[in-house]
Amino acid sequence: MSSDSLPDNDHRPSREEAEKAVRTLLRWAGDNPDREGLHDTPSRVVRAYEEFFEGYETDPRTLLERTFSEVEGYDEIVLLRDIRFESHCEHHLAPIIGRAHVAYLPRNRVVGISKLARVVDAYARRLQIQERLTAQIANTINDVLEPQGVAVIIESSHECMTTRGVHRPGVSMVTSSMLGVFRTNSDTRRELMAMLNRPSASEY
Repeated sequence: MSSDSLPDNDHRPSREEAEKAVRTLLRWAGDNPDREGLHDTPSRVVRAYEEFFEGYETDPRTLLERTFSEVEGYDEIVLLRDIRFESHCEHHLAPIIGRAHVAYLPRNRVVGISKLARVVDAYARRLQIQERLTAQIANTINDVLEPQGVAVIIESSHECMTTRGVHRPGVSMVTSSMLGVFRTNSDTRRELMAMLNRPSASEY
């Protein structure tokens, strides 16, 4: 199964099996899952997982299918900055908290800006590594919209590094994927970087 494929729900464990697995982890951690404070924890964890990983239930490509052509010839960069997202590291199941900046240069059509944020969420709400998350967002927008170029930059904090292991709080990871003119045209790339350095909408 490719990293973009949706899982086969027929082979998923049942809710009861998932809750039993949480009880096992609680016992392994050294606590008693039957004590009052932990009695409902297995069901709460399973419900939380349904929210954390709801991206597996979404096909990001379908989010971009409705586009608009009445743009009065607009052919400049479209940039959605500071898209906050929450994901989970596939190596330790620890949170990844960050912001994505998504830009594209339309060819003939544009897409509703909320759809760009939804594409970010659809991939973020899966078990991830940041490099793959960045590429998935960029490749999907590029494949569906067929613009002149796509740029995705992600900045995030990984709790698998800040709360365990090397314990380095305050460290952020930055990844980028530049496709089309954002890769081949240095002027277009510089224009994007200038737009990213301008004040946020809340400062106007």
